[in-house]
Amino acid sequence: MNNIATGILSSPSPSSTLYSCRRLIISSFSSSYQTHIQSHWKNTISMSSSSSSSYSSAAIQSGPSDSIIKSTVPSSVAREPEPVKEDNNPPPKQHPWLIVGLGNPGKLYNRTRHNVGFEMVDAIAEAEGISMSSVSFKAFFGKGCIGNTPLMLAKPQTFMNASGESVGAIVSFYKIPPKQVLMIYDDLDLPFGKLRLLPKGGHGGHNGMKSVINHLKGTRDFPRLRIGIGRPPGKMEAASYVLRRFNKQESEELDFTFQTGIEAIRILLLQGFDKSATFVNSPKPVKQIQ
Repeated sequence: MNNIATGILSSPSPSSTLYSCRRLIISSFSSSYQTHIQSHWKNTISMSSSSSSSYSSAAIQSGPSDSIIKSTVPSSVAREPEPVKEDNNPPPKQHPWLIVGLGNPGKLYNRTRHNVGFEMVDAIAEAEGISMSSVSFKAFFGKGCIGNTPLMLAKPQTFMNASGESVGAIVSFYKIPPKQVLMIYDDLDLPFGKLRLLPKGGHGGHNGMKSVINHLKGTRDFPRLRIGIGRPPGKMEAASYVLRRFNKQESEELDFTFQTGIEAIRILLLQGFDKSATFVNSPKPVKQIQ
């Protein structure tokens, strides 16, 4: 009886026993649940690792969370695309070419040998659809393009010996590099109708070119397209010869010369000086000049 009493007194109360049972059940369930969860995630990671070797081992050690999901995504997929950088810098400004034909203004000098520079510029303007009706910088002046290359055409109206006044003003205002200033003029030392394209040189006794060089601060480093008008016959003075008009046959020959010159200008602006010089200065087949 005492033992029974002692046992009863020493045994835990019903409420205490119930509490212990609850703790045992919860602990067992928690341990089982944790084991189940860890096993589930281990199996998931094992299946996923076959398709990607870059998964994080943190997924095995933790429960499901945003950080685990992110860590299981390959870095090549998880990385956010870089924003496209917009280039707000404008393209570099392209200087226009200036093409100048030399001559004397007025009907009195129209179609004379000294005015072939004017006629060449008129042929270019007509072929490229450039109007020459405006007057600027003491010249008949026009703007246009050949391809994507801007172009200005000018015929100084200062008379030949003062051509540099007009050319110098245009070059200075538009800040055109000398290598993009092409002068077109007549040449007594070339056979009639022949063209010669050179990158630089002197004036060769041509008064118009003397004026241009002086007004370009003495530089001679600009290209020039010379058009042959031939030597004066007999003892005729050069000054009289250059003011003579062309006869019908000479005019027909010049038409071919101008067509060749137009093509040379297009090559010059689109493909560069060297290719244009090769085209102009290479001997042409006889059938082309008949």
